[in-house]
Amino acid sequence: MADQTDPDLSAAEKEALYDIQHATEHMYQGFGDLIAFHHKVGHAMDKLARAETMLREAGHEEFADELREKHLPSGAVDDMWTYEVVETFRHGLLAEITDFDDRVRADLAEGHHHITESQQQDEWRERVDWEP
Repeated sequence: MADQTDPDLSAAEKEALYDIQHATEHMYQGFGDLIAFHHKVGHAMDKLARAETMLREAGHEEFADELREKHLPSGAVDDMWTYEVVETFRHGLLAEITDFDDRVRADLAEGHHHITESQQQDEWRERVDWEP
C-alpha cells in the first residue's frame, strides 16, 4: 500500500534517498551471500572432518594429522571462522549503514521509506482510478 504522506523533498533529496535505500538493500543482499558463504564453508569443513577420520582409518596418519592440526582449526578469513565474519559484518558495516539510512530518512523524509516507489504506485493507480 502506498504511503499517502509525501514529504516535501527536492529532486536531489529524493535521488539521494533512493540511492541510500538501494545501497542498504544491496548491503542486505551481501549479508545473505555472506550467510551462504558461512553455510558452504561449514559444510566443506564437516566433509574435511569426516575425511580426517577416513584417512586415519585408512592408515594415512600424516594427512589426517594435517587436517586436524592445520586446516580444521584455521580461520576462513585471517584467523576468523565464518560465523565471526558474519557477526563482524552484521554488527559493523551493515548496522552502521542501516542506522545511517534510518537517520537520514528520519531527518529528510519523516522516516518514510520507498518514496520513489510509493510515488510511482500512486501515479500508476491514479491514471486508472484504482480502488483496492
